[in-house]
Amino acid sequence: MAEFCKITGELPQTLFSLPNLQTVKLRNNRLNGTLNLGSSYSSQLHLVDVQNNDIQNYKDVQGFNGTIMLMGNSFCQQPGSNAIYCSLPQQNIPYSTGTSNCVPILCPSDQNLSPNCLCAYPYAGTIYFRAPSFSSLGNVSYYSTLEHDILDKFQNHSLPIDSVALSNPHMDDNNYLEVSLQVFPSGKIRFGYSEISDMGFLLSNQTYKPPPGYGPYVFRAVEYAAFPVSTSPSSSSKSTNVPVIIGASVGGFVVATLIVCVLVYAIWQKRKIKRVRERSQPFASWDSGKSSGSVSVPQLKGPRSFTYDELKHSTNNFSEANDIGSGGYGKVYRGMLYTGQLIAIKRAQQGSMQGGLEFKTEIELLSRVHHKHLVSLVGFCFDQGEQLLVYEYVPNGSLKDSLTGKSGIRLDWKRRLRIALGTAKGLTYLHELANPPIVHRDIKSNNILLDDHLNAKVADFGLSKPMGPNQKGHMTTQVKGTMGYLDPEYYMTQQLTEKSDVYSFGVLLLELITARRPIDKGRYIVREVKVTMDRTKDLYNLHELLDPAIVLGTSLGGFGKFVDLALRCVEESGVDRPAMSEVVKEIENIMQLAGMNPNADSATPSASYDGGSRASRHPYGNEANFDYSGGPPSSKVEPK
Repeated sequence: MAEFCKITGELPQTLFSLPNLQTVKLRNNRLNGTLNLGSSYSSQLHLVDVQNNDIQNYKDVQGFNGTIMLMGNSFCQQPGSNAIYCSLPQQNIPYSTGTSNCVPILCPSDQNLSPNCLCAYPYAGTIYFRAPSFSSLGNVSYYSTLEHDILDKFQNHSLPIDSVALSNPHMDDNNYLEVSLQVFPSGKIRFGYSEISDMGFLLSNQTYKPPPGYGPYVFRAVEYAAFPVSTSPSSSSKSTNVPVIIGASVGGFVVATLIVCVLVYAIWQKRKIKRVRERSQPFASWDSGKSSGSVSVPQLKGPRSFTYDELKHSTNNFSEANDIGSGGYGKVYRGMLYTGQLIAIKRAQQGSMQGGLEFKTEIELLSRVHHKHLVSLVGFCFDQGEQLLVYEYVPNGSLKDSLTGKSGIRLDWKRRLRIALGTAKGLTYLHELANPPIVHRDIKSNNILLDDHLNAKVADFGLSKPMGPNQKGHMTTQVKGTMGYLDPEYYMTQQLTEKSDVYSFGVLLLELITARRPIDKGRYIVREVKVTMDRTKDLYNLHELLDPAIVLGTSLGGFGKFVDLALRCVEESGVDRPAMSEVVKEIENIMQLAGMNPNADSATPSASYDGGSRASRHPYGNEANFDYSGGPPSSKVEPK
């Protein structure tokens, strides 16, 4: 295995004749010429993966039954090239768990046949293994071992499991091993609500640990639509005992008398009860908006209202195992609805509670935001003194996790360009297509999430501000954001504009190429780049600042224009920064220089803003090294 190592030339046949050789993995190098295994290749050789090189030809070898992967080479662009070598292998592995002597039967169309030849509704989903140690996808024993391991672990948790079936293993576009999973119930045809929830937690919360060799994984469940329909009690349960009927009649007379008294008292108490309820739960007092003094029902487009008990159950009582992040607002928990849908729940900590009107406004704001590069709001909860926002769950964590190596995802140059473009499109939507326009105010790598295809999604709208129609491109407001990303002009004048987000985005672009925190050990990344760069030299003389993961073995097409764009975004004055729609077009041009097809939509330019007077103190004028979100920083700034 040697990837991104700048290996050049033609592979020698003697390489493949090493007697114990099993796998050759030389992706993303500069190999060329003809790939020829020769006639004396190792009898154990089963995979030659040379994707993304410049190999022009492949010589077929008689008798070789292994896998050859030539995607991304000149060979695959030639007319008549063998498609076997130029597409991902798709191999269906038969079910291996359970007995092999049972006679298959025909199940109802909405059920599936288990490995033990029983018809039932399975709990299903897909497991994505990020770093399996094996490459022979056709070896059934790998999946049989995994099936038995999942079955044993589930049964050890007292789950009624009959069998487990794996099928269709293949490598996806991110080079992850993708395997379909079905879990069948024991002694019945469908699972119950709690059983689905328990299985989802075992897989989605990483409680289940696969055998050695499979590596870290992500599980995505399919919605379980086979829950039983509730039925009414049978007539046989009704009692016809005469004494009971007589007693009930007498009791009914007494109750009727009491009801009259209670109604009189209830009318007297009605207004008092209503006032108490309004103070304790403002949502309960929302009416149809007919009275001028009331707060109208939120005008929601999609999000639903959850009860606190629903969300408590979906997170296993907000357990630490489901704690996936925290901020000034509170903590974020991973949860699973009974349908199998994964969600992220932002729970306000005690003491940070908003008023009912403010919370309603935030929900309405988020319910109007719909874009593929923005995290979607699934719903909300205002119940039992709790305020919770429910978002779609984005499986690959934050951009910061990937840049720091925490997630295990490696981002090459082209993936970073796509992340930059997706983030820019999300911000363009907020600035120019949302009604009213919205300034995010907290763009940073922690708030850019990556979905299962590594598409960028802008998240965390807790500090976002809508721009009113009478604010003429800016508003005066309390300074909030994160130091290092914070616009100096906004910091000094307290005048917020869309260009404040542009500044934060420019810092994010520099973070994308350096993988360094904006303020690290007293060094501010914007200043470091400006001082170090030299446009007359290769890579602008920024070699020492760049993340090694994007430099090795790849051509950084458009790198100079990328740095120039980042520096335009972090200009001191907002009027000198481009609008986000201009940024989108620039990134699209850079992607074309890198040999990519951005498939971009057109966007309209946003209004510019003529900034106000400058204050004397610059937020990054000293050697500060700290992050904050929320209110303005203290007047005394100390490095960590």
